[in-house]
Amino acid sequence: MGICFSRKSTRSTRIYSKRISNQSSTTSINKNSLNRWSRVRSSSVKKEKFDDALLHEQAIAAALLFQQHQQQNGAFDRSISLRHPSGGSNSKCHQGIPRSSSTRRRSLADPMLPLQQLINQEVNHEELETSHIVLVHGGGFGAWCWYKTMALLQECKFKVTTIDSSGCGIDLFDANDIKSLSQYVKPLTDFLEKIEDGEKVILAGHDFGGACISYAMELFPNKVAKAIFIAASMLKSGQSTLDMFSHKENTNDLMRQAQKFLYANGNNQPPTAIDLDKSLLKDLLFNQSTTKDVALASVSMRPIPFAPVLEKLSLSDSNYGSVRRFYIQTLEDNAIPISLQQLMINESPPEKVFRLKGSDHCPFFSKPQALHKLLVEIAKIK
Repeated sequence: MGICFSRKSTRSTRIYSKRISNQSSTTSINKNSLNRWSRVRSSSVKKEKFDDALLHEQAIAAALLFQQHQQQNGAFDRSISLRHPSGGSNSKCHQGIPRSSSTRRRSLADPMLPLQQLINQEVNHEELETSHIVLVHGGGFGAWCWYKTMALLQECKFKVTTIDSSGCGIDLFDANDIKSLSQYVKPLTDFLEKIEDGEKVILAGHDFGGACISYAMELFPNKVAKAIFIAASMLKSGQSTLDMFSHKENTNDLMRQAQKFLYANGNNQPPTAIDLDKSLLKDLLFNQSTTKDVALASVSMRPIPFAPVLEKLSLSDSNYGSVRRFYIQTLEDNAIPISLQQLMINESPPEKVFRLKGSDHCPFFSKPQALHKLLVEIAKIK
């Protein structure tokens, strides 16, 4: 999530009228019609609820199986969820994508697009520079937050990798023990280091994940085809995440109320991590998201290591500057206000800017289909 520091630490029912008739047959017909209507309506409601819950149940089941597998094999040094696409490389997205369970009322300016137009886009992977997308989560989140985006991309035959940064998700590091940005992003840099020469990926970073992919772009510019910043910290050289979110344009009182500093080394020492008040998560991060996703986040989010947000990035034109950058703005964002997003864009202009209407700070929850559409569109840009 976006970090904003202050000097002081804070912690119908319908009523059916029954018309009595002297003709028993008429009464019987009316009752039969009402019963049929009730059964159809009940069936429709149950189907909608089933569709809404399906993706959540699948994601939770997958997460439990993955965690069990990790525990049995003792592979906690780096947690990466990786699935290879099935079928040919030249195909359309499968039909039957679980729909978004967002209950937000849509405005005329944010219409519902036909599902096939939004999701079932034809993607010729042979024409793409790469169809491998690496999703990098933001502060406090983990690889788990991408479950909707991952499912949608895989249906379109993309190869998707999601990574837990150190101290996040199911990684065993304690956030209070992380001393540097390099330590925090080590799972990502280890992954990129193992990619064979000549292969490239698209890095997509959310929130503090923007600083993480920037660090990786500087180290491995030849392995990154494009970088996508999703409501993310897009910094200049010599700038830290703390510098950006302490900017005078960012007057975020809600963030100041939600943040709670942790002092693992004692109250007379600098903070070691930042936690968030769970009672304020909905308003701060998920103001357009479903209650199910808020519940998932409230039990899955972990403290944010403090040292990495203090570290100033060293970015060069020859490395970081050689990678094509794109920015996705979230217009209903209470964590990184649109004014601050625009400031970062103005100070370090990317190749192209996209805007997500009706999205809170976490479009992978509140606008998963629209986010998916933009990721595919960016991947197809030549």
